[in-house]
Amino acid sequence: MAMQARDIEDLIRASFPQARITITDLAGDGNHWAAEVIDESFRGLNRVQQQRAVYASLKGKMDGAHGELHALALTTKAPD
Repeated sequence: MAMQARDIEDLIRASFPQARITITDLAGDGNHWAAEVIDESFRGLNRVQQQRAVYASLKGKMDGAHGELHALALTTKAPD
């Protein structure tokens, strides 16, 4: 079953409660998502470290062929 935008945001927000999070359904099909996560905790981390932290917050929802979240384009950064 595909995930909803609110479910994705809730998972990310649990690990990044102060983040600005934008979730976008790229294809309008509920399967191809984009997330922008802007959080102070990313300051000083490289992009790979930032994205790994966000993927960890998804708690395995993207794991393997049977994961609930099939595609997530991820943009992360510290606030300006």
